[in-house]
Amino acid sequence: MELRHLRYFVAVAEEGSLTLAAEKRLHTAQPSLSRQIRDLEYEVGVALLTRSVHGVELTAAGRAFLDHARLALTQAEAAAEAARRAAQPTRQIFAIGFLTGQEVEWLPRATNILRDELLNIEIRVSSDHSTMLADELLRGKLDIAFLRAEPVPDLEFKPVAKEPLVAILPSDHRFAKQKAVDPQDFVGETYIGISNTPRVLRAIIGDYFKRRGIEIMPTLEIDNYAMAISLVASRRGVALLPISAESFLPWSVVSRPLKGEVPTIDLVIGYHKANASPILKTFLSRIEDLTARLSATARRARG
Repeated sequence: MELRHLRYFVAVAEEGSLTLAAEKRLHTAQPSLSRQIRDLEYEVGVALLTRSVHGVELTAAGRAFLDHARLALTQAEAAAEAARRAAQPTRQIFAIGFLTGQEVEWLPRATNILRDELLNIEIRVSSDHSTMLADELLRGKLDIAFLRAEPVPDLEFKPVAKEPLVAILPSDHRFAKQKAVDPQDFVGETYIGISNTPRVLRAIIGDYFKRRGIEIMPTLEIDNYAMAISLVASRRGVALLPISAESFLPWSVVSRPLKGEVPTIDLVIGYHKANASPILKTFLSRIEDLTARLSATARRARG
């Protein structure tokens, strides 16, 4: 059994079609792909797929095999990434990922934490959704990420900030005249909701509405701050977003605090438990000092 067999099987399982997997994912001929799948089933000793005119479906054995196949591919990719890094010992690479939008505030702080090491290391920066960042941590492509805590085995999370949610609305909206907005007033408005991709934020907002007895159907659902802000402006809608979104507001969009109980969402740093990078160890030891200072500053500002 070779890794290519696992890649082919995962592609077919995810596409639900030999034809689509061959053309879209693998760029190979379907007869060749079918032969590779038959070879894999022969090696495993059981049927993994059932075929019909409508495509393919996983058997019970195939469903059990799929999770292990994905894990094996992830581990193989992580091993290759570790080898590539080890082959460049003269200048270590420290890869940092950010939940899109958080790099504005946290990249300067992250580089300041490593100021003593900057001459001897190369810092690589990327941004994406939390689910993608967690996957990159698992694959060894990132050393650390600022993200929302995802329920992923093998990852450790440390909280660094607790963000209140705020109302986002057009600057000339009638709610903008208020010092604070009651989310009950969102009912009947063009509400810009959160899609399943930022699932932690979606769950927190859903739970908040449920506790407040608010039933509201989003007119549109978005994946990121920029899209939400654009729709608030163009559709004259309202949205709930973490306060860090304020860094991206144009003149035509404003934020207002919420009345009463204010929901919050945690920003955490995540890293792989097995990552033995000495730079990571240094970073973790210093991030605790930074978050302690930020918490103390926030307490003084409130009091």
